[in-house]
Amino acid sequence: MTRIVRTVAELRQQVRAWKAASEQVGLIPTMGALHDGHLSLIRLAQTKVARTVASVFVNPKQFAPHEDFDAYPRGEARDAELLETVGCDLLFAPNGAEMYPEGFATSINLTGVSEPLEGAARPQFFGGVATVVTKLLIQAEPDIAVFGEKDYQQLQVIRRVTRDLDLPVEIVGAPTARAEDGLALSSRNAYLSPEERAAAVALPNAMKAAIASVQAGERVEAAEAAGKAALAAAGFRQVDYFDFRDADDLSRLGPDALNGAKARLLVAAWLGKTRLIDNMGV
Repeated sequence: MTRIVRTVAELRQQVRAWKAASEQVGLIPTMGALHDGHLSLIRLAQTKVARTVASVFVNPKQFAPHEDFDAYPRGEARDAELLETVGCDLLFAPNGAEMYPEGFATSINLTGVSEPLEGAARPQFFGGVATVVTKLLIQAEPDIAVFGEKDYQQLQVIRRVTRDLDLPVEIVGAPTARAEDGLALSSRNAYLSPEERAAAVALPNAMKAAIASVQAGERVEAAEAAGKAALAAAGFRQVDYFDFRDADDLSRLGPDALNGAKARLLVAAWLGKTRLIDNMGV
């Protein structure tokens, strides 16, 4: 049965007991509203370590005042049931006061890989992510931590933070989990109406078409423009970005064909009131 703990002291007591028994530990940080994509992260961790810990905490520091912190889907009982189905050993479910006690005054500032794309669209986002993830890694003392490639820029930011701060943990990226029609699984997909959910498949389809175009020699800028136009035609009201980027540092690619560069296509677009993000390797 998946045990639930709510304090850092309880979390560390259990993790240290496992490690004393020579059992390695994996951490899977989440904001809850779990779905098959999250469960795939648990399963991946279980192939690498003996014990798994999932954290559920909707982190206020990564939401701007106008964003959906209050509306973000929550449901701890269901989350615990899902974790039980895949044999997750421990659920760490702290409240806000446990994570950010009175007088909390420390945050992490980043540059480089955090600045474009999501960093430009949501300036507060990665500082909040880096702060809470660093705290979780210190609190849980895991051997590995697993993050989905669906949030690819976030994954690159976390890798940068762990390297820069010499945190003794291996960061593992897990392939994006998708629905049968190709849409990336996301807790925010629950916001979509049935009509919007049907239209949302245009996002992965436009990405696949853009990647095929540049691989066939199309100029990057032309493929990006065609992708944005396809999303607009499908009913997306705004495209924050539809960019081919260097896969490591997310810097801009040149205007011509990829010429063998290791690249990633990253997209964020609004369908109704829902902001969808996705990425694919090139």
